[in-house]
Amino acid sequence: MAIDVRGLAPLLEVFDMPASIAFYRDALGFEVIATSRPGPNFDWALLSLNGVQIMLNTAYEAAERPAHPDLARIAAHADTTIYLGCPDVDAAHDYLRAKGVKTQEPETAPYGMRQLYLLDPDGYRLCLQWPASGQMRAEWKKRPVRAKRPPAAKVTRQL
Repeated sequence: MAIDVRGLAPLLEVFDMPASIAFYRDALGFEVIATSRPGPNFDWALLSLNGVQIMLNTAYEAAERPAHPDLARIAAHADTTIYLGCPDVDAAHDYLRAKGVKTQEPETAPYGMRQLYLLDPDGYRLCLQWPASGQMRAEWKKRPVRAKRPPAAKVTRQL
């Protein structure tokens, strides 16, 4: 028998909690469900949107927080992408642009998912995606195929 799992709530460490709350709540539409303490100055929050949950936690205690984010720490976030189901990726793109959120243009991946990539304030990559319609799949197949790169020349080392 498998264990009974009913959801997933990734925990993201953030540099600036107010900026992250503004992004997830005000731009994406998540609701703040719980925080580590009442009021605006908290170090942990649980957010929810249509059954999807994300937890945010400050990366530093207030007394230890540096003046600026650690760029190496942010760069390390590039190897993580959080995929969120979104039935209308193109409408989400327009909505987010109207909210001032920088996004890439939506694209249909070769495996049939319509996808929209964006970054949160801490450099975590988010992808809003949904299976592309049959019409979109047909359009994707009409695109020119990228030319294959010629094989790399063999380099021999002479001593």
